[in-house]
Amino acid sequence: MKLYTKPGACSTADHIALQWTGQPFSVEILDKESMKAPAYLAINPTGAVPAIVDGDFVLTQNAAILGYIADTYPEAGLAGDGSARQRGEASRWLAYVNSDVHPAFKPLFGPANFIGDEAQYDAVKETARKRVRAVLEIADRQLAGKQWLAGFRSFADPYLYITLRWADGVGIDMRGLDNLAAFKARMEADPAVQKALKVEGLA
Repeated sequence: MKLYTKPGACSTADHIALQWTGQPFSVEILDKESMKAPAYLAINPTGAVPAIVDGDFVLTQNAAILGYIADTYPEAGLAGDGSARQRGEASRWLAYVNSDVHPAFKPLFGPANFIGDEAQYDAVKETARKRVRAVLEIADRQLAGKQWLAGFRSFADPYLYITLRWADGVGIDMRGLDNLAAFKARMEADPAVQKALKVEGLA
């Protein structure tokens, strides 16, 4: 299995998940230019990361890839214990990060996609910061008394972790979100997380 990733993008979550499986895989690190090059567009016509190639199978979209990794290597337990209930719980929190948390950052990364008036960019960003804070408060409450979002380590956790790195970079007010701070510290102490970050030049 080969993962195409851009350092610090949501694809780094897939890299962490693959490290957690303990199984062999390869990684190709892309940048903004190589993501738009013909060789990669032949794999993912949207020019976005992540993508994986597993034999003759090509898969894109982060949530789908995380699920595929979990199902390919069930012994890693990234979708739970094999029960429908635990997979559902893991998928619920993956969907929360993919559909609520990640999109909330988009006005911070590209305000021009939301408003044409440059004078309004700061206002758009400030509204987005409040939105990100509000959705992250849900995760903070969920993590009360827990180490992992679903109550067990799952494919939702590396994705949440990557968004917390983004939060640091764009000035989200994280004061009082102590459960998230503890979660982030646990992730950063994890050897597999450290390895993925090192490979991507993020350590």
